Amino acid sequence: MRHKLLPALFCTGLVAATSLLTGTAATAAGTTSSAAGASAEVTDVRERLDRIPGLTVVSQTTKEGFPYYTLTLTQPIDHRHPARGTFEQRFTLWHKSETAPMVLYTGGYSLATSTREITTLLGANQVSIEHRYFSQSRPATVDWSDLNVWQEASDEHAVVQALKTIYGAKWLGTGASKGGMTQVYHERFFPEDLDAVVAYVAPNDANNNDDSGYEKFFRTVGTPECRAALNAVQREMLVRREQMLPRFEATAKEQGLTFQYLGSADRAYEFSVLDQVWNFWQSGTYTDCPTIPDAKTATDDELYTWSLGHGLSPYADQGNGAEGSGPYYRQAAAQLGWADLKFKHLADVRLYPDIYQPNSVLPADMRVDYDGSTIKGVDRWVATRGERMMFVYGQNDPWSAERFKPSKRDSMLFEAPNSNHGALISKLQPADRAKAEAAVKRWAGQ
Repeated sequence: MRHKLLPALFCTGLVAATSLLTGTAATAAGTTSSAAGASAEVTDVRERLDRIPGLTVVSQTTKEGFPYYTLTLTQPIDHRHPARGTFEQRFTLWHKSETAPMVLYTGGYSLATSTREITTLLGANQVSIEHRYFSQSRPATVDWSDLNVWQEASDEHAVVQALKTIYGAKWLGTGASKGGMTQVYHERFFPEDLDAVVAYVAPNDANNNDDSGYEKFFRTVGTPECRAALNAVQREMLVRREQMLPRFEATAKEQGLTFQYLGSADRAYEFSVLDQVWNFWQSGTYTDCPTIPDAKTATDDELYTWSLGHGLSPYADQGNGAEGSGPYYRQAAAQLGWADLKFKHLADVRLYPDIYQPNSVLPADMRVDYDGSTIKGVDRWVATRGERMMFVYGQNDPWSAERFKPSKRDSMLFEAPNSNHGALISKLQPADRAKAEAAVKRWAGQ
């Protein structure tokens, strides 16, 4: 149910050909010429950005010696009906060179600007986009029905088309988890925008009624001993509900958390316990297994303290409304789907059997009925018509249990051994890493 995730390349900009010149004066002249050329390009880029209709340069600074712009682009609330109004979508641009490849990145949530793995690999420029209706990229009045995968793909299409007036080299889309999903959806609806997509740990819940992939994951991940110990702790947290709930309420009070959306602290507690094992594998590793306490002999404090540090994360109003993760849960409830696990080992200690779904954590005005038709269509398209698409998954990541299946059209899938939701190309086996990096460079024209 959880959605949280998680080295920049520095180019000197100096030309090796200066070695053809002789003497100190020649070297200095070469350096001055190079610097002047770089400065002229930066000035030209800024001027060209200023000329793009609807684009505003909010600020300009530097990142690792290269220009770094914060921008907005005026976007329609509804790309099918532009007359309904507009909003300003935030994004950033890290400029290396007009002739370098461009990496288009979204974290899938609010503005995330970290340098991505393939940006470093390629020495590329990078655009980072804030997803529509997260954080500041929203109109004053939000109609949540406008938050869907096609509208966001259309937003990104507009950004790409605007910046292609400056950057004419290869464009590669990338993102992790929901960001990876977002780039897949962009590729589906606007396949001419990007030359390739590299999606990390991107879930694909194409059939929301079938969670067998997730169920199999939790039956097979790690070792039998680790799985049994985790299940025992999870169960004991509900068996000892009477002792644990006051501790949970104390944690909530310390952190200023309330549970109006879920209905009560007790309901929030159960929801959080249900998510505990998922979170353990999403963010932890098999090396954490020896720390699991013996559920039968651990004291109440030992059990609660360990759980709080290993997956027990309260679902509170403060994180799940419109200003927090609520837009994600709205998307999950409306289109993206969710893992509705059976929790057979908890059947007799659960009090709220229908609670484990995204509408439970949303305010009433954001709740919605599910329609998976768009996601099913994307799944079919990726498997049959998608080209130059790479998927990187983590062996021990629950989100990687239901995956996209790439086509045979110069597309591929890799699994990083013993990796969680932070799987990367750099964590693949050496042969797979070499193959993946070679493909990314080839797609980028390098």
